[in-house]
Amino acid sequence: MKSLQLDGSGGGGQMLRSALSLAMLTGQPFRMTRIRGKRPKPGLMRQHLTCVKAACEISGGTADGAEIGSTELVFRAGTPRAGDYHFAIGTAGSTGLLFQTLLPALLAADGPSTLRLEGGTHNPLAPPFEFLDRVYLPVLRRMGAEVEIELLASGFAPAGGGAIACRIQPLKAWQPLDLVERGERTGTRIRVLTRHLPLSIAGRMLDSALELLPCKDATVENREPGPGAGLCCLVETEFGDLREITSSFGERGVTAERLGRNAAKRMQDFIGSRAPVGRCLADQLLLPFALAGQGRLHTMALDAHVPTNIHVIEKFLPLRFTIDKSERGTNRIEVGPR
Repeated sequence: MKSLQLDGSGGGGQMLRSALSLAMLTGQPFRMTRIRGKRPKPGLMRQHLTCVKAACEISGGTADGAEIGSTELVFRAGTPRAGDYHFAIGTAGSTGLLFQTLLPALLAADGPSTLRLEGGTHNPLAPPFEFLDRVYLPVLRRMGAEVEIELLASGFAPAGGGAIACRIQPLKAWQPLDLVERGERTGTRIRVLTRHLPLSIAGRMLDSALELLPCKDATVENREPGPGAGLCCLVETEFGDLREITSSFGERGVTAERLGRNAAKRMQDFIGSRAPVGRCLADQLLLPFALAGQGRLHTMALDAHVPTNIHVIEKFLPLRFTIDKSERGTNRIEVGPR
């Protein structure tokens, strides 16, 4: 089978991850050039390389160019196989993004599977574990997926050292879903996670978030001992059957107060948009919606990953996405047969 030619210069690692998922599902080989071409450090980093090697192991596939810094990759997948798998990124690279890369293939495998993934669980460039567990997976379960994940150890950037466990049952067929209406707001909670830092810093972060978004359910959680210090603010709001989580992470030179306000302000913006689906979740649902063959969602201003992710999906599958501006600045994304 002739390889698909993909230019990765227009996006980041999400283009590669989607291509790996789809290649495992369809058997379609691909050649991607200029991987992460616009990033400060182009090419494969440790977390991307782990995705490639894990895809090879799960599908019995092969890859040319699978090395750190490579800007070109040829990937040929076999058939996804159920099993008990263990992959370690070796850095604080996101275990969540690795999980999302492998999940569609394991849902299509011939039996139940388990995953143990080691690396980062709470880092600023990827959804934290709680987002996967409480926002992303509940939607996939409504589409028929039987998946459970468990946080074994928290891994903050830049030290990493985290781990998650995943249990995946095979899925016969994805069920289409329309997420176009938001339910009534039923609750908000704010959690500040901290490790190896004075609790006063976490308290300041929590207080600043509460100033913008008052709620009764607000706590500081001192995480288990582990490598490196960590600080994270999670703001969660429920709207009927849907949830959204916004977050901010400790970084050098940024005050705890500013970080707390940032997480709360993002949630304020989402609440005000009236959209049922947040920006990050909308991007992550593109592939499941495509695998179901049809679906609609309303979201906020589009994440930069959305157009490049759609471009990759449409290369592999006979589907077409349409994006229309809706009321109050929201966007309607719809997918159906081409």
